Amino acid sequence: MKLLTYIVGKKEMIGVLNQEETWVYPVSAAGMDYTDMKDLIREMGQSEMEMLQYILNKEPHDVPGAAPMEDVTVLAPIPEPDQDIICLGINYAAHAEESARFAKESFQKDHEKQAIYFSKRVNRAVDPEGGISAHRDLTNQLDYEAELVVVIKKDAKNVARENVRDYIFGYTIMNDVSAREVQNAHKQWYFGKSLDNFTPLGPWITTEDAIEYPPKLKIQSKVNGELRQDSNTELFLTDIEDVIVELSQGMTLKAGTLIATGTPSGVGMGFVPPKFLNVGDVVECIVEGIGTLRNTIVE
Repeated sequence: MKLLTYIVGKKEMIGVLNQEETWVYPVSAAGMDYTDMKDLIREMGQSEMEMLQYILNKEPHDVPGAAPMEDVTVLAPIPEPDQDIICLGINYAAHAEESARFAKESFQKDHEKQAIYFSKRVNRAVDPEGGISAHRDLTNQLDYEAELVVVIKKDAKNVARENVRDYIFGYTIMNDVSAREVQNAHKQWYFGKSLDNFTPLGPWITTEDAIEYPPKLKIQSKVNGELRQDSNTELFLTDIEDVIVELSQGMTLKAGTLIATGTPSGVGMGFVPPKFLNVGDVVECIVEGIGTLRNTIVE
């Protein structure tokens, strides 16, 4: 099931895509009054999920409020996350090597043993088809990173390994846009990854039950149609289970928390010479089973 936040007319709504991804059915057609994805994640029960599955079997003309996709504007599924996004750095071996090359540092094999965590500030996520600000006053090394994002379903504290799946609501896509010289100058990644409009998110959330577990999904990025990243999430150095178990030992992961699981090799800084982004470039981040997040670099 694919849940999305969208605008039809002038009204922001929550809905579910039909199987062909040609129509969106509002959750109100299943008797729900959620208008915010965060509320839906926190409060939706199993019976409501079953009602959504039920209306998905109906034809659009039988679903009140159904709208064709060409008539809606798709927003980031969670436009304003409650907290910073938790991110994993260096979570694919090949990306670790290209990162070390760019930073002129030796690749430490310890990266394979210990997860690297950082956070990414987002005041308002960038919508699918929205613009990524170039911030040319701060960076000439604008880069992209396609990532699978885990959406936490309920407050998670001291989660046992065998119960991790029960805490996952679903998955979406993030482009972890980065200003490389800012990132490297500060010797930590928060500022260089947290500029305004540096967090495209979407296009929707695919619920956990629709994705094999653990996820083994093709993940790609393209710039102006050129394939740049091409990998699979089965190559994580630290897998989703390990992340949730470890983090929940010392902190509570609130419902709606977003965890970005790292990016594979093929980012702009990994090429010789580097292939950084310019105004007008179109970046696509693609994850199997979810969809395509497409954004344009703007002034």
